[in-house]
Amino acid sequence: MQGKIIVVTGASGALGKVVVTTALAKGAKVAGIDHAATTIKPTTERIEFGGVDLTDATEAKKAIDAAASHFGKLDALVNIAGGFAFETIAEGDPKTWQRMYALNVLTALNASRSAIPHLTNSAAGRIVNVGAMGALQAGAGMGAYATSKAGVHRLTEALAAEWKGKITVNAVLPSTIDTAANRASMPKADFAKWVRPEELAEVILFLASDAASAVTGALLPVNGRV
Repeated sequence: MQGKIIVVTGASGALGKVVVTTALAKGAKVAGIDHAATTIKPTTERIEFGGVDLTDATEAKKAIDAAASHFGKLDALVNIAGGFAFETIAEGDPKTWQRMYALNVLTALNASRSAIPHLTNSAAGRIVNVGAMGALQAGAGMGAYATSKAGVHRLTEALAAEWKGKITVNAVLPSTIDTAANRASMPKADFAKWVRPEELAEVILFLASDAASAVTGALLPVNGRV
């Protein structure tokens, strides 16, 4: 990852923070993009763009272009921005489906479309998306979330086919990630079985690296010990 320029969306989230710090430790330069405001000052290795609505194509392009301009190029995009909702279909709000689509699919779509012109100029352009194991077979209460993440899977495959030979596009499919929020919502679960953010970050950055040059269109399960 030495010298690679990486954009990470959802950079201030539990997984995003770990991906950013891990990438920096491996010698990459990172531009973080998030809906939340940021107080991080730009350096030669890191810049943060806060208050960005990635569901808006214009805002996404502005942030991606600014990141590429700051560092002079772009080698990889890691789409982590997203959201989660748990509610049954019969009792839930139809607007939840629109929100899940916007947060999980549109953010990845808009960021990817904005990054493609820059990634094609890289000798090793990469897009890594975050799907979900739960989207392979949805359980009760997971309809809206699983449907949106299934959309991320299909987006990954379509982009990989369209840009084969120019940009690799892959997705990681984690089971439950060991975050503070997940522990609070499932206090009786066996946390030791979950995927640690550090473990998932390593897989994401492998797919963003030169070592994964022959991998594209993959939906890679990262199950932890579940």
